Amino acid sequence: MRFYEYEAKQLFRQLRMPLLKGRVAKTPAEAKTIAEEIGGPLVLKSQVLSGGRMKAGGVKFPDDPAGAEQAAKEVLALEINGHTPRGVLVEERGPVAQEYFAAVTWDGRAKAPVIIFSDMGGIDIEEVAEKHPEHVGRVHFSTIVPFNPFRAKEAISATGVSGSELNRLTPIVAALAEAFLRYDLTLAEINPLARLEDGRFLVLDGHVDMEAEARDRHAKLLDDLGIGKDETREARPPTEFEIKGAAVDATDHRGVAGNVKEFDGDLGLVIGAGGGSLTLFDAVRNHGGKPANYCEIGGNPSVQKACGLTKLILSKPGVKKIAVMMNVVSNTRVDIVARGVIKGCVESGRDPGETIAIFRIPGAWEDDGFKILEKYGVEYCDRSVSMYEAAGRAVAKMSK
Repeated sequence: MRFYEYEAKQLFRQLRMPLLKGRVAKTPAEAKTIAEEIGGPLVLKSQVLSGGRMKAGGVKFPDDPAGAEQAAKEVLALEINGHTPRGVLVEERGPVAQEYFAAVTWDGRAKAPVIIFSDMGGIDIEEVAEKHPEHVGRVHFSTIVPFNPFRAKEAISATGVSGSELNRLTPIVAALAEAFLRYDLTLAEINPLARLEDGRFLVLDGHVDMEAEARDRHAKLLDDLGIGKDETREARPPTEFEIKGAAVDATDHRGVAGNVKEFDGDLGLVIGAGGGSLTLFDAVRNHGGKPANYCEIGGNPSVQKACGLTKLILSKPGVKKIAVMMNVVSNTRVDIVARGVIKGCVESGRDPGETIAIFRIPGAWEDDGFKILEKYGVEYCDRSVSMYEAAGRAVAKMSK
């Protein structure tokens, strides 16, 4: 779940990080008022959940309140990568002597969070790491023992930063790591973190992503930041199809039959098993198939939920068949999923034998499930057939 820049900075302010003077404006007139309060040169930044603001014209550098008002008018009317601005952040602007990059994220290979620091901020860290690896420091730290700020100092000093700069940067980067742990973040980033010509160290831009499943745990923080419970905070607004998918999942507390994402293919997918759903989606594409959707099913959903998900997918224009696939299940009854998808086909006026390209869910109560599938002429396979092969069988049927 992404935070807008101004929300990230509100979080940083709670952690006593050094920030620029300024706040968010919703209108050009409000931007002018904030500019009058700040005085001096300004920077105005579009508040969208997307990168590329500078290239798109979403960042302006006016020198006075009148310029800020005109700049805000232009920025607020500018759509960036399909996103309409939530507002415009109006902040002070000062001459920068040095820019740094600081981030904390999760390293999947090391299975531990990692601090990444560079004394070459303001540009893509990937480019710096490729062309100037000696300017990037990386230090992993534990999620079990209390965080030690010395880990932040190690990451910073690895780039050659020392003396007063090292001592003044360390608490800022350490606070970033502590925020990452405390609020279940997947990314906490400052780029750039700047030293101004007057000697101040300030956070110029911030990026924060939170684990979606942690929303309830941090409900008070999100409420303080003004983030509503209905805000998905994804790369684009949900489609009507996706909203209906969420409604299906919300009809019953048992299991999962949701997390629906819409695509433009002709093969509907009823897939699950955690990471297995991503594996199956990719397998369909690797075989040349065109998924009509992504979804997740598991945790022993009710017949009604499996039915509702199936009906929703079959209602999507252009969907010819569906593939029902999961890894080996233990906490999901195969017979219940079978009943649900067959019921969904029948209620949609479709022949299950012709509509279900493949049913590959081995596990609990599979014998009962397979008997139901046989009755309706549905092709199924057990665990001796890999998920990849099952996806291939489904794709092959699309041409028949």
